[in-house]
Formats: sequence, structure tokens, C-alpha cells
Amino acid sequence: MRLHRLRLVNFRQYADSEIVVGPGITGIIGPNGSGKSTLLEAIAWAIYGNPAARGDKEGIRNLRAKPRSSVRVELEFGLGAHEYRVVRGLHGAELYQDGVVVANALTEVTAKLERVLGMRHDEFFSTYFTGQKELAVMASLGKTERAAFLSRVLGYDRLRLAQERVRERRNALASELRGLEAGLPESARLEAERTAAAARLDEVRRATQAADAQRAAAERQFARVEPEWKEWVEREKRVRSLGGDRRMAEQAVTVARQECQRLDRELADALNAREQLKQLGPELEPVERLKRELGELERLQQEEAARRADEGQLEELRRSMAAVDRRIDTLRAATATLAAAEREVLALAQRLEAAQRAAEQQRAVWVREKEYAATRRTELLRQYDDLKEQRDKIELLGPEGECPTCRRPLGAEHGAVLGILDRQLQAIVDDGRFFRQRLEQLAQPPAAVTTAEAERDTLRDESRRASERAGELRAQAEELTRATQERAGAERRARDLEAQLRARPTGYDSQRHDAVRAELTRLEPVVLEAAKLAARAERAESLVREAELAEQALTTHERRAQELAAAVAAERFSEEAFATARERHDQAARALREAELAVAETRGELVAAEAGIREVERRERERAARERQIAERRTEERLHHELDKALSDLRGDLNAAMRPEIAELASGFLADLTDGRYEALDLNEDYLITILDDGLPKPVLSGGEEDVANLVLRLAISQMIAERAGQPLSLLVLDEIFGSLDESRRQHVVSLLRRLGDRFPQVILITHIEQVREGLDRVIRVEYDAAHGASVVRDDTAILGAGDAGVAA
Repeated sequence: MRLHRLRLVNFRQYADSEIVVGPGITGIIGPNGSGKSTLLEAIAWAIYGNPAARGDKEGIRNLRAKPRSSVRVELEFGLGAHEYRVVRGLHGAELYQDGVVVANALTEVTAKLERVLGMRHDEFFSTYFTGQKELAVMASLGKTERAAFLSRVLGYDRLRLAQERVRERRNALASELRGLEAGLPESARLEAERTAAAARLDEVRRATQAADAQRAAAERQFARVEPEWKEWVEREKRVRSLGGDRRMAEQAVTVARQECQRLDRELADALNAREQLKQLGPELEPVERLKRELGELERLQQEEAARRADEGQLEELRRSMAAVDRRIDTLRAATATLAAAEREVLALAQRLEAAQRAAEQQRAVWVREKEYAATRRTELLRQYDDLKEQRDKIELLGPEGECPTCRRPLGAEHGAVLGILDRQLQAIVDDGRFFRQRLEQLAQPPAAVTTAEAERDTLRDESRRASERAGELRAQAEELTRATQERAGAERRARDLEAQLRARPTGYDSQRHDAVRAELTRLEPVVLEAAKLAARAERAESLVREAELAEQALTTHERRAQELAAAVAAERFSEEAFATARERHDQAARALREAELAVAETRGELVAAEAGIREVERRERERAARERQIAERRTEERLHHELDKALSDLRGDLNAAMRPEIAELASGFLADLTDGRYEALDLNEDYLITILDDGLPKPVLSGGEEDVANLVLRLAISQMIAERAGQPLSLLVLDEIFGSLDESRRQHVVSLLRRLGDRFPQVILITHIEQVREGLDRVIRVEYDAAHGASVVRDDTAILGAGDAGVAA
């Protein structure tokens, strides 16, 4: 796996940052808490999604990002002959292979990448990543813990989990067998129950036949008395219906008589009210005239109240006009200086524009010089690499070798050519040192830039204050215009109010108003009494018509009652004969019900007896099925017991073969790292490291040798995991492995990693230690910008020391 590019947008503390990673040793350097390890988390999240991130999904979003802003990580890497690019967000993901989309959903992208890498999330981290303080992980663990650690990172721990599940299933089967055997019914008891159920069934069948015969006799008797009883019931229904109708007709006669009497009383009352209304006529005569006069007086009263309100508004309007006049005088004095203020603003704007141009010119000169120095230094680094490669080839070929340039042997000129190339290399180094110093000098703006920008800022402040003063004066001028318009509008409203006052009618007499109201109040009881009498008198004519209709209804109801009484007598119905017929019918019905009940009881007993037989048969079948189930469970229990033993043997065999394989891989790494000084490394049964020197255990290890031993052991473990996944181990990420090492040991580890460049073409070191950068091919700096609340990254490879030019990419 080869990493190329990583971009983070609103991921954790990163707002929008991008890093480019090449071959060789790349250092990601920054203080603790700046966000270095977050870059590793972003790589894992891009590949495996939320399971590879800390916390919940919403915790991934940058805290300072807007609620609906997108969260995105872009990762570009190579694997085998293909190039991949994955883009993952909170709600979607896309995977490109050689520029073509091959997956475009969260779960689909994760599954595709797991198949491509051949690793799950935990295997990926155990293979490519070594976390903080994990370089000497084996040395810090006990015997049992070491074996458990290796089993976990190599995937053997899944065998233990499988064995635990086998044992859980075996124990569950044993419990299930005990339960099945405890609930198994006895065969003798089932046979006795079957015999008793058969005898009961025979007895119930005989009782059922006797009950059926008794019911047939009761049904014949009931069929003889049923028609006679139905005839009596129909006659009784007709008599009851006619009796009800007769009672209703008699009740209607009574109600009609009462209605006639009521109408007579109300008619007499209406005629009496008509006479009383004629007597009140003289007293009611002035009421209408007084009401018209009261209406006119109330209208004049409203006009008088409106007049007083208009006069109050006019007075308030005059006071407001006086205040506006005073404000107009004040604003006229203030706006007189507006023209001078605007001229001052224009002059300051011209001076500020000139100062801005001067500051921009000074900054442009500084930026051009800085860019020239950086470009020149980059060219020198490239020239150094090319020239150094050419010199190394010439030196390697020797005097008799073929010159790469002229294609002929150099012979005696070989030393002179090397001298010329050495002088050219030294000249490039001197120039590179000069331009590096020049870059350091130009890191901060020169005094001319800061002076010009300070003058520009001073003029900007003066211009802003002058603009604010001119704006205030323009606002006062606008207020003067509004105040003048407001004064004119007030004058118009005052003239309108004066005209309205002149047009309002006068002549309101409050004493006459009170007198009219008092007279109407005195006459009000008479008016109310007259209204009641008028309502009663108006009903006289309608009451006469209602009385005639009531007399006709009374005659009709009396005739209907007589007809219903004659119909009841014609039925010749007798309560005694009806009771006798009912008794005969009830006796036959009771006999039939008792016979049917006896049949139902015997049939219920028959059903119960048959159910008893079926229950015994069911229990016999259930016993047979349970015996088969017990036999199957016992077979499955034996199989799980044998599987448990087989897994134990397999785990023992794997653990026995694991130590020699790890030791063999680590020995190969050790020989490469020590140039063959040490060729073998051994792990004892406690997984403790022993370096063999000429086949003999080395009793004491120096600090550097111990670092080498721990490093090659960790590399061997990663190599084994990668081989099991079918992937070459081309990438190695080491996160804060130098925390407990002094400076000399840190440089030693870096040198060892460089010598393994053929096995690990790409190594990424994450650390907060600045001194490590001197031995790196590429430096990426990570810092936390407190002002913006975000981590930022930048490539510091261009400012590596001149002494590093031989290793800079």
C-alpha cells in the first residue's frame, strides 16, 4: 500500500487541510494536541468508516463548522497495479479505481476496500500502524500476556472465541438434555391412562343413546301442543293491541276536552286586554314625540363632545409645531459645515489610495524576493541530487568504467573528474546555504513594508473618522428636510381642524336633554304594559279559529274510542283459558329442554372421553418425539465435545509454530539492519528476545541493540499479518515511538529504518520531537491555530538544512 494524498474538510479540528506523501521517510511533526494522530484516524475512517473513529458519528464534525456544512475526507493511495481514491462523508462515500467509480455507498465502499486490502479494521492497524509506546510492547508484557497479544494481532484469538462458543453450545445442550429427560412421562402410567379412557368412552356412548330416545318422545309431545298455543298467543296479541289503542283513544278524548277549556279561557283574556289597551291611549300619545326629540338632543351632544376633542387636538398640534421650529433652527446651524467635511473626506481618500499603492508595492517587492530565494533553493536541491547521482555512478564505475556522459573509460582523468564534481557539489551547497539564510531573513516583512502599512493604517483610521463625521452631518441635513416637511404637514392639519370646528352644529341644551329623558323614564312602565296588552289582544281572532278546530278533534276521538271497545268484545278472550293453554305448553317445553340438556351433557361427556383418548395418544407421540430429540441432542453434545478438543489441539499447534516463524522473520530483519553482524534472533517459551552472536546467546544487550531487537520483532509481527492478508508490507506508520528514547537512540532508529528502504519504501513517523527532522526525507508540520480554532498543516521540506540535501526528495 502506497499513500499519495490526504485531505480533511471539517474533520475533527481540521477545517480544510491537505498533505501529500511520497516515498522514503516522512515526518509529521508538531506539539502534543496539535492533531497529528487525527491524520491517522482520518486515513482509517476514509477506509473503514465510523468503526475506525473515536466517539459517535456527530463528534467527527468540526466544532466551529456550520451545522449543515459537509464533513469529507479524501484519500489517494496505490495498491499493486491500481490507483485508488476514496471520498467519504457522514452520509455518503465514493471509491474510484484508476479514475473509474467502483462503489458509491457507505457500506459498499467499506466492503470493497476490505476485499481489496484483505484486512479488517483491527488487522489493518496491527499491520501498518505502531501506536504510541508500542515499539517495546513485548518486553512490557508477562508470559501469558505476550502469548495473548500475539494471538490477538495474528488472528488466532478468533479460535479462542470459536472455542468459547462451542463450549457455550455444549453446556446449553447438557442443560437441555437434563430438562428433556426430567419431563419424559412414564410408559406404564400412559398405558393405564389409555385403558381407563377406553372404558369411560364405552359407558358414555350407552348413556348418549338413552338420552337421544328420551328427547325424541319429548319432541313428539311438544309438536302436539305447539299449534294450539300459537293460536292463543296470536289472539292475546290482538286483544292487547286493541286494548292499547282504546286507552290511547280515551286519553286523546281527555286531552281534546282540556284543550277546548284552555282556548275558552285565553279568548276571554284577549278580549279583556283589548278593552284595557283602549283606556291607556291618552297616556301613550306624547311618547313618540319625546323619542324623536331625545334622538336629536343625543346627536347634538355627540357633536359637542367632538368639538371639544378637536379643540384639544388643535392645541397639542400648535405645541408640536413650536418644538419642530426649535429643532429646525438647530439643524440649519449644524448642516452649514457639511460641504467642508465632504471635501476633507475626499482629500483623505486620495491620500489613503496613494498610501495603499505604496504599501502594496513594498510588499510585492518582498514577496518577489522571497519567492525567488525559495525557487532558487529548490533548483539547487534538484541540481545537487542530479550531480550527486552522477558522481556516485562515476565513483562506482572506477577508472575503467564507462563514463555515463561520453560513453568512454575515464582512465587517468577519473580522479580529476571526481574533483570537479566535488567542487561543483560544494558550490551548490554554499549557494543553498546562502539562499536558506536569505529565506530566514525574508521570513518576516522588512521595515519598509511595516512602515508603509502603518502609515496606510493611520490614514485609514483618519479617513474612517472623517467619513463618520460627514455621515452624521448628512443625516442631520436629511433630518432638516424631514422636519421642514413635518412642519408643513402640521400646518395643513391645523387649518383642517379649524375648518372642521367652524362646520360643527351648536345649540345643545343639557337641561332639556335631562328633562326629556326623565319624562320617558316615567312613561316607560305604561309603554311596557301597553305592549303586553297589545300582544294579548292580537290573539283574539286566532283563538276563535283554534277553538272550532278543537271541537272537531274531540268529536273524532270520541267516535274512535267507541269503535275500539266493540272490537275488543268481539275477540271473546279469557285470561283463565289463556293461562291453561300456557301451562300445557310450558310443561311440554320443559320436558323437551330437560331431554335436550341430558343429550348435551352426554355428548359433552362423549367429547371429553374421546379427547381423553386423543390426549393419551398425543402424549405417547410426544414421548416418542422427545426420545428422538434426546438422542439427537446427545449426538450433538458428543460432536461439540470432540470439536472443543480439536480446537484446543489446533490452538496448541498454532502457538507452537508461531514462535519459530516470528523468530525467522525477525532474524532476517536483524541481519539487514546490522549488516550481517547479528544473523539470528530467538524467542523462548516466555516470548523473551535473545540475540545470537555466532550461534551463542548474547547475555547483555546495549540500549541500541535492544531498540533494534524490539523494532525487528514488531516488523516481523506486521509482516506475518500482511502475508496472511495476501498484501506486501510496503507502508509502515510509527506514531510517537521516540517518547522514552534519548537523542542518539532516536537517530539510530531513524538510520535503521532508512537501511530497510527496500522492504519498507514508505515510512511515516509521527512525533513531537523536533530533533528527528534532520534525518528525514520529508517534513510535514502540524500546528493548532488558536485564533481560528483549527489545526493546520504545511510542508517544511523546503527549509531542511543544507546538510540534509543528500537525503531530501
